[in-house]
Amino acid sequence: MANVTSSLTGVSARRRVSAAQRRQNLYGYLFLTPWLIGFLGLFIGPGLYSFYLSFTKYDVLSTPVFLGLKNYTDMLSKDDLFWPSLGRTAYYAIVSVPLSVIGSMGLAILLNTKLRGVTIYRTLFFMPSLVPLVASIVLFKVLLNSDFGLVNTALRNLGMENPPGWFADQAWAIPSLVLVRLWGSLGGTQMIIFLAGLQGVPTELYDAAAIDGANSWQSTRHVTIPLLTPTIFFNTVLGVIVAMQTFAAAFIATEGGPGFATWFFALHIWKQAFDYFNMGYAAALAWFFAVIIVGLTLIQMRLSKRFVFYYGE
Repeated sequence: MANVTSSLTGVSARRRVSAAQRRQNLYGYLFLTPWLIGFLGLFIGPGLYSFYLSFTKYDVLSTPVFLGLKNYTDMLSKDDLFWPSLGRTAYYAIVSVPLSVIGSMGLAILLNTKLRGVTIYRTLFFMPSLVPLVASIVLFKVLLNSDFGLVNTALRNLGMENPPGWFADQAWAIPSLVLVRLWGSLGGTQMIIFLAGLQGVPTELYDAAAIDGANSWQSTRHVTIPLLTPTIFFNTVLGVIVAMQTFAAAFIATEGGPGFATWFFALHIWKQAFDYFNMGYAAALAWFFAVIIVGLTLIQMRLSKRFVFYYGE
């Protein structure tokens, strides 16, 4: 009789726990509902519709006409700006991402030392990232003006007869955009993430390295950098995604010029969609670009298994 009573009591308790759990789950789903509505209505829904449009000819004003794979075959074989714009985007990412990641990491390591007034230095380096992109572009267009810009004026005073044309020069247009990116990113979010990663490096490892006779550079090389590899990986993945999607900087600074020198892939998509109203073709370009970015991310995740070290594993 006691066993039966104990069993019934256990069943009743489990039912109460189950009811409480269901009620808690219900509250969770209720709080999640606004985000789900936004996710389905503003991301999944439009995304699926753009995937359908990528197989059509659509100019916004008329009904979409199904074309099958024509948009995809045309982009690979008939679009003269497709491969060059993809190449320029890759060039920009290859140059800007390593510089921004390495520079942010080096700056974070310097600002993680126990210097007097280090908080002020951190604030000063972080401030450029707070400047809106449009304002940054306008500032750099004035500074890098080939005729009266402060930079070229200084270079002429130093004896350089023909300083770079910067935004007005095809060879210097992308490096100029890289400078703008570095100015805003070196002391920005990436540096903050690296500073957070540095807080997770155990101090006893530095003590052990000092006992073994390691100097500051050796401690950085053999202790700091290996333990920062997860942070390096995270910043690299985000940096590649942001660099590949670069649009606003080129659009504001040069509108793709001079001579298509900064005609990036995202700008190509925008031009097809909103200048030429080839919405179906623009959707096909966007989906092709999305596959490329996802593929690059997966490759980086696969490579991370070799090069990323997680302390404690």
